[in-house]
Amino acid sequence: MASSEDVNVRICGQEIIKYDLEIKALIQDIIDCPGPLSALTEFNSQVKEKLNKLRLRIQDLEQMAQDQDTEPNRLSILAETESQRRQMLSNQTAWRKANLACKLAIDNTEKDELLHGGETLGTRQRKVTKESLVESSSSITESLMSISRMMSEQVKQSEDAIGTLATSSRTVQETNEEFKSMTGTIHLGRKLILKYNRRELTDKLLIFLALALFFATVLYILKKRLLPFI
Repeated sequence: MASSEDVNVRICGQEIIKYDLEIKALIQDIIDCPGPLSALTEFNSQVKEKLNKLRLRIQDLEQMAQDQDTEPNRLSILAETESQRRQMLSNQTAWRKANLACKLAIDNTEKDELLHGGETLGTRQRKVTKESLVESSSSITESLMSISRMMSEQVKQSEDAIGTLATSSRTVQETNEEFKSMTGTIHLGRKLILKYNRRELTDKLLIFLALALFFATVLYILKKRLLPFI
């Protein structure tokens, strides 16, 4: 049975992967964003939120590594932490590039509309292309969110497993305490039995000595009365 520490590490790793996938999906949304700037601002707000959560979970994973009992486990988790931190930095770089590309595309679109005074054929074609890309992006996002939901269910199952482990641990501890109490009672009973056995032996010895003294006295009296000349 896996320990509660192993389960916590696995849950933390699953949440990190979930946030990483969500950030990648949002970056793709930014790349495909046709505007306006308010939509881009909303995507950026969501990315910041996910990055903060991801950063906290990576810090939690690093702390779990320090709490490991064995050196191999500690080094393995630290290596995973470093890998996830590099991936987070890569996401941040991709995020900045996506922002620059999106802002440039929006600026170019606005300039083109101003220059031509309306929607030209090329603009309409670009709009159709953008809509097609948005639909593709939405499909990808839905797939990623489906994966995220599956991972959330796994996290919930892991949390339930932790609860079961905690309950089992308490039950084992209570049983152990009962065994200790029973062991103490048994030891006390054994001491009392040994004490009573010694007392019984002493009583038998005293009775034997009393009987021996009694018979010796009787023999002495009989000797004096029946055989006074001896």
